[in-house]
Amino acid sequence: MAVVPQESINQFEALMEEVDESLKGTFQNVHQGYPHETLTRFLKAREGNVTKAHKMLVDCLNWRVQNDIDDMLAKPIVPEELYRAIRDSQLIGLSGYSYEGLPVFAVGVGLSTFDKASVHYYVQSHIQINEYRDRVILPAATKKYGKHVSKCIKVLDMTGLKFSALNQIKLMTIISSIDDLNYPEKTQTYYIVNAPYVFSACWKVVKPLLQERTRRKIDVLSGCGQDDLLKIMDYSSLPHFCRKRSTGSSNYLDSVENCFSLDHPFHQQLYNYTKQQFLISKPAAPVKQGSVHVSLPEDADEEDIVKTLESELEKFKDLEIVQNH
Repeated sequence: MAVVPQESINQFEALMEEVDESLKGTFQNVHQGYPHETLTRFLKAREGNVTKAHKMLVDCLNWRVQNDIDDMLAKPIVPEELYRAIRDSQLIGLSGYSYEGLPVFAVGVGLSTFDKASVHYYVQSHIQINEYRDRVILPAATKKYGKHVSKCIKVLDMTGLKFSALNQIKLMTIISSIDDLNYPEKTQTYYIVNAPYVFSACWKVVKPLLQERTRRKIDVLSGCGQDDLLKIMDYSSLPHFCRKRSTGSSNYLDSVENCFSLDHPFHQQLYNYTKQQFLISKPAAPVKQGSVHVSLPEDADEEDIVKTLESELEKFKDLEIVQNH
């Protein structure tokens, strides 16, 4: 639906005033100072039905509380080698901004392997990027462009797509469900580029898993999509896989140009942000997401225990370096 009646927003707002106090705090992290716009997003996700939108939002807030989503940006994935492996196998990055100020997220669908960590870590990484987008990137864009920026654009690269990608359908369904239920209407358009011949077959399998409102936002572009995308963003904001290269040019991408790389400024800023938030929060107990794994044999003596703990604490060296600065 295009326009949400003000009356529906007022009814929704009245219902939200009655929710438990425990949910009102996390609602602030969701709306970031724009509650009416957030209510509108959930109404659009439920075709304007206030009752269904209210249930959807309350379920979302309960999900956030039960899974400590408000603290997700204070849970860095350590050691950094594990996070680098995730970035190398779950290809996503911020390449720039559209002319309207919308962040442009690039997603390497075809070359993502999701084989370097457990499902838990890939889901955690995805949620962290969502939260960083909503709590840091979008507010900064709102300030820079002088208007409320609440959505992003996603460019999906199908380079390297094979039928074997369907083996990851379970993980992709989990991630898609998280976005549909808890981050509705955050993407304006999904542009698909570099689609090989196997794309149409894979699309037949994936399409039924998507919400209708998501399917309506998908636009398959010709080739690398450069000509079409340059109508809504400048060349510097194009993801690297959308840029036409001359015959004699090098295919080498440095870390600044490749927005998937952990060395790209976006990922460096995100990772440093999570480390800083971890230090600010100063948890009394180890972080719950499983960053600390200590296994000891039942007959371990004191010396073995000390060596094991020292080895695990080495993983947090980078956190200590941030603290000392």
